[in-house]
Amino acid sequence: MSLPDILSITAAFSYLIAAFITVNTLFTPKGPNIVLILFLGCMAIICHAMTSTSHLMFSTHMLNFSLPNVVSLVSLIITLSISAVALKYKVNLLLPVVYSFAGFWQLVLFFIPEGHENPIISDQISVISHVSLSLIAYCVLVIATLYAFQVSYINYKLKNKNLTAVSHLPPLMQVEGQLFMLLAMGTLCLTLSLLIGFIFLDHFFSVKNAHKTIFSFLALIAYFVILWGHFKRGWRGHRVLIFTITATFLLTLAYFGSRFVKEFILQ
Repeated sequence: MSLPDILSITAAFSYLIAAFITVNTLFTPKGPNIVLILFLGCMAIICHAMTSTSHLMFSTHMLNFSLPNVVSLVSLIITLSISAVALKYKVNLLLPVVYSFAGFWQLVLFFIPEGHENPIISDQISVISHVSLSLIAYCVLVIATLYAFQVSYINYKLKNKNLTAVSHLPPLMQVEGQLFMLLAMGTLCLTLSLLIGFIFLDHFFSVKNAHKTIFSFLALIAYFVILWGHFKRGWRGHRVLIFTITATFLLTLAYFGSRFVKEFILQ
């Protein structure tokens, strides 16, 4: 067994144990042991980062952006971000979600055969800017979607006067404010990414990239509608959750839909 495999398994089980502890103690009087959970999470993140780096590097001027590597990188960025937020805010409801996904994906990577490579030239500023902003936008907007679920959950429990269920969760208004801040940041990054692609990248509207471009623009429109609806019409709650899920689903189709078909179904 190679070192990357050992690190991947270590990361997977550390993530899953941290998620299990969080879920198992979420509704207890004392709540989750955040120090222990973040210790396991940080250990998993370190191992995860080392495996992602080893898989991502393709050559001196290229990065291997195959679908499994990109999903691994996205999950790493999200888990790192949520873990960092957990140092200051109560995100106990989000930790088991992101840790479980990252842990299971590390196990999946262990069984996916290597061989497919999707190199990205890393010495072109326009390409790196477009790819980096796209990744940042996707990660931020996925986190925003998780926040939308959290807002709906807290709101539902408060309406049913179930205060025990939200005793270890942050205040509703705080989470809602963070949700729309994340949506605004992610939408801005997505807009800049698409502008760079439109201006500087060749074949941005070619048949090969039409799927990604169309769904990305549809997702961008949906995110703008959410922000407009909130700040101009006062939208919140269930309506925002539905629109956010729809927009993130469209963005996921744009980023991963055609690549999944090309790399796994047609290969």
